[in-house]
Amino acid sequence: MERSDVSRRDLLRRAGWMAAGAAGGSMATSASASSLAERGFSAPGALDVRDFGAVGDGKKDDTGAFRAAVAAAAEQGGNLVAVPRGDYLLEGTLEVPDDVVLEGVWRGPTIGTQSRGSAIHTTWGEGKADAEPFIVLRRNATLSGLTIFHPKQVRKSPPVPYPWTVRGNGDNCTLRNVLMVNPYQAVDFGTLPAGRHYINGLYAQALYRGLFIDQCYDVGRVENVHFWPFFEVWQTDLKQFTEREGIAFVIGRTDWEYMTNCFCIGYRVGFHFVKTKAGTPNVVLTQCGSDIGPTAVRVSASMDHAGISFSNGQFMATVEVEPEARGPVKFTSCGFWPVPETGPQAVLQGSSHVTFTGCHFSGWDQKNAGVPCIDVRSGGVTVSGCEFMAEGKAQIEIGKSVEAAVVVGNRFRGAQRVTNHAGSRAQIGLNVADAKPRARRKS
Repeated sequence: MERSDVSRRDLLRRAGWMAAGAAGGSMATSASASSLAERGFSAPGALDVRDFGAVGDGKKDDTGAFRAAVAAAAEQGGNLVAVPRGDYLLEGTLEVPDDVVLEGVWRGPTIGTQSRGSAIHTTWGEGKADAEPFIVLRRNATLSGLTIFHPKQVRKSPPVPYPWTVRGNGDNCTLRNVLMVNPYQAVDFGTLPAGRHYINGLYAQALYRGLFIDQCYDVGRVENVHFWPFFEVWQTDLKQFTEREGIAFVIGRTDWEYMTNCFCIGYRVGFHFVKTKAGTPNVVLTQCGSDIGPTAVRVSASMDHAGISFSNGQFMATVEVEPEARGPVKFTSCGFWPVPETGPQAVLQGSSHVTFTGCHFSGWDQKNAGVPCIDVRSGGVTVSGCEFMAEGKAQIEIGKSVEAAVVVGNRFRGAQRVTNHAGSRAQIGLNVADAKPRARRKS
């Protein structure tokens, strides 16, 4: 047998944890490695919320037990707190202290697990969107392998407001493999500084707001985020609320933000880049997309020297660069297609220079009102190596207030229809237009 060294100080600490755990309804003991292994956890020395009084029956309030468990882990100098299979009702808030991991059984994002695996049911903040967040992650804290469910949320419009489900407060906060079934507001890594945050495997049907990032003064990383109807399917009053009011990603001041494989569907705005008191966004996005919504990307602000860059993205439907935007905005190898109300697929204002390289556009001007695919009203634009697939429709209109425009090396299905009101400030050439419409295949 391996030797077990347990000091008197350890025993006294455990006695203190037991007292704290009484608020959760039972006496606490440290979890043995063998008992946790039986429950699917392999971290030696990890703690177990059940040993601090958590029941996991979906009826008894386990808030006190969770608080006691994470406090004990912090007292040890940082540890993992295991959340075995169960439905844990938390009626209060929870702060995960510095250097503590709260981890359930899941090793990847899930669906339909509000009563399976490690599920946390929260009723905190019902009807109060501005209340304190349900969970706060402090420096180096991690939330992993869990499902979070609001059992009192309703499937109608408007839904019940709730505060942010998770907020970061300190550098190096982490979310991994978490399903938030039906949050009103999902993740806030912006109200308080949370630099070098890391998100990987966040799935949610965020009804009003999905992910807010701001005050990130060192590189943040966000991967594999999927905002999708995990709670309510198409087409219902609740989903129509999100289509009218919802914003999936709101991004303010970031000193570099790397985003990869981030997706949303059915929001009024997919990606919204904003100026806050802290500053403006600098974001690089790869393989990200916004589906079935009128505004896929809205740029209200972009960091002057760094800007925003999308590559290999797909968007349904429109990009809006607003009058206050100044920094560069780039789209490389991206695809754009419409929803029924789509007019232009890009409306460009402000003083930003917006670049489209190797992109394709289809189905704009759904109401046949004669509007262009790219409506350039001010600032600058470069359109190069792109394909415009809607035959017989205007491709680009360059307004008289545009400072610079380069339209070179593109393919236009049907006749070229590029209107230039900027005179010599626009250079247009080496584009290819199909003289004849494409023959349609017989079905």
